[in-house]
Amino acid sequence: MTIDDTANTQSLVSDDPDAPDRELSSSVALFEGDEGALEIPQRRALVALLKNRFITARSHPKEWHTLIADPRLIRSRLNDQFMDLHLDLTREVAYKRQAVPEGGGRFPTLLHDTAWSREETILLVYLRSRARSEEAAGTSRTLVDRQDLLEHVASLRPEHATDQAGDARRTANAIENLNRAGLLVGASAAEQFEVSPAVDVVLPLEKLQELLRWLQSQNSDPGTGVDPADLTAYAGDTDISDEDAR
Repeated sequence: MTIDDTANTQSLVSDDPDAPDRELSSSVALFEGDEGALEIPQRRALVALLKNRFITARSHPKEWHTLIADPRLIRSRLNDQFMDLHLDLTREVAYKRQAVPEGGGRFPTLLHDTAWSREETILLVYLRSRARSEEAAGTSRTLVDRQDLLEHVASLRPEHATDQAGDARRTANAIENLNRAGLLVGASAAEQFEVSPAVDVVLPLEKLQELLRWLQSQNSDPGTGVDPADLTAYAGDTDISDEDAR
């Protein structure tokens, strides 16, 4: 190849750092002083895991395929920050969790606890139950109507709660929050959502049973949040920031 041919070939590589041809042609060192050992796709997958509560094959297809191709290095980077990588290959969900020392105690953490609201908790339990029922029936996707979600929460309103408009507003906010979290898939103003397969991962059976006991026994103000020390579930144990990466 001549010098002119080389120059022409190099000119075809995009200057856009997000362009696919740029990623394929870049070396591991991406900037001055870069001592990182991950290729660009691996770094993108790592960043997606750090910025989101979870990623799925549907929400982050490129990052998901990069991750499952070789999770070892990305797991190592999370371990350096006292976090574990969890992969659910059946449901195609990946998420991070705070690591727990073998001898007890607690590592320094970048994560923070966040309590689900009462309405969010009710919806999470409902969504997981619906998803499990549909799965048992052989249905590959679980669809829920906004109106059904509103009516379900309203059916569990405590007897002393008389602010129906306020309760409906809180439920609408809960639906929006679960949609932003990626657990309800669809446009924010949609009348129907698909339940993300991640709901089964973020709310395992033992946590579901714990939440059900809480819902049956609680008779507090509708705006009271769930204590993250007792009912952390998935939301409170995974966020580094509230930034929405999508």
